[in-house]
Amino acid sequence: MSTSQSLSLRVQAMRFEARGIVSVELRDPHGHALPEYAPGAHIDLHLGNGLVRSYSLCGAPELRDRYVVGVLLDRGSRGGSRYVHEQLRVGSTLTVAAPRNHFALDEDAAHTVLVAGGIGVTPIVCMARRLHELGRSFTLLYCARSRAEAAFADELAAYGDAVRMHFDDEAGSPPDLSALLAGQAASTHFYCCGPGPMLNAFEAACAGHGYPEVHIERFAADPSVAAVQDGEYTVALASTGSELKVPAGKSLLDALLEAGIAVEHSCREGVCGSCETRVLEGIPEHRDGVLSKSERESNQTMMVCVSGCKGKRLVLDL
Repeated sequence: MSTSQSLSLRVQAMRFEARGIVSVELRDPHGHALPEYAPGAHIDLHLGNGLVRSYSLCGAPELRDRYVVGVLLDRGSRGGSRYVHEQLRVGSTLTVAAPRNHFALDEDAAHTVLVAGGIGVTPIVCMARRLHELGRSFTLLYCARSRAEAAFADELAAYGDAVRMHFDDEAGSPPDLSALLAGQAASTHFYCCGPGPMLNAFEAACAGHGYPEVHIERFAADPSVAAVQDGEYTVALASTGSELKVPAGKSLLDALLEAGIAVEHSCREGVCGSCETRVLEGIPEHRDGVLSKSERESNQTMMVCVSGCKGKRLVLDL
C-alpha cells in the first residue's frame, strides 16, 4: 500500500462558483511547485475540526503552483463541508495529501462521453478542459437542480455544441440517461460523477447498451452496501505473520487500527481510495466505490474501510 506525501498549503483564495458551492485555491506558502496530477484526481484535506475529507481537483493541471477544489455545502454532512464554508478562510493553512487518481481520463479515446450531476462537475470540468485542449472528440451532459446551482457553467458553455445542460426546475424531471447515451460506438469511453441515483441510472443505462468502457466516481458511499459483514474472519499480516480476528459487525479498518496497525485512511466510506491494500491470499468481499469491475475481479487489492472477506481468511500486504 502506498502512502501519500503530506503538504502544508495556504488558502490563497475562496470563490463562490454557484449557490452553495465554493472553490478553494491552495498554494505552497513558499511558492514551490506542487506534485503533478491529471484530470480525475483528488486530494485529502485535513481540516481544522479534525476531519479528513477528499475533494476532486477542478483546476488546470498545468498550473503547478496551485490546487483548486470545489466544495458543496451539505448541512446533513458530518461537518467537513460546513467547516470549509463557515470556518475556513483565506490565509488558513491546511495539511493536504498529495493527489491520487482512481478516475483517470483516457486521453486517447476516439470519443468520450462525460456526465456530471451537481457537485460531480468538479472532476468532469477538468476532463472537459483537457479534452478540449487536445482537440479530442467529446460530449458533456451537465445536470443540476437549477442554473443558480450549476458551477462552472460559463466555462462549459464556451465548448459550444459539445455541452448540453439540464436543469431539473426547468425540465420538470431528471434526464432520460438511457435515451441520451444511446447510439454510441463500443469504443467510446463514458465517465460519470454525481449523486448516487444518477450513478446507478448511468451504470444501468451503459450496461443496457452494452458499453464496456464505463468509469464512475462516487463522492459518497452507496447506502445499499453495508460496511461490515455478519460473519467473523481472520486476517494475517504478511510482514510479521501475526493474525487478528475481525468479528461480525466490525470493519476491517477498525480491527486493524485497534490492533495498532498503521493504515492510511480518510473517508471510511470506500470512496477515496486512501486505504487501498494489497491482498496476497484470500478473496475479498468488495464494497467500495473505487475499484473497477476488472480490478474487483482480480482481487489484488481492497479498500479495508468497507470491504471484507468472502471466506474465512485473508493475507494482506501489511
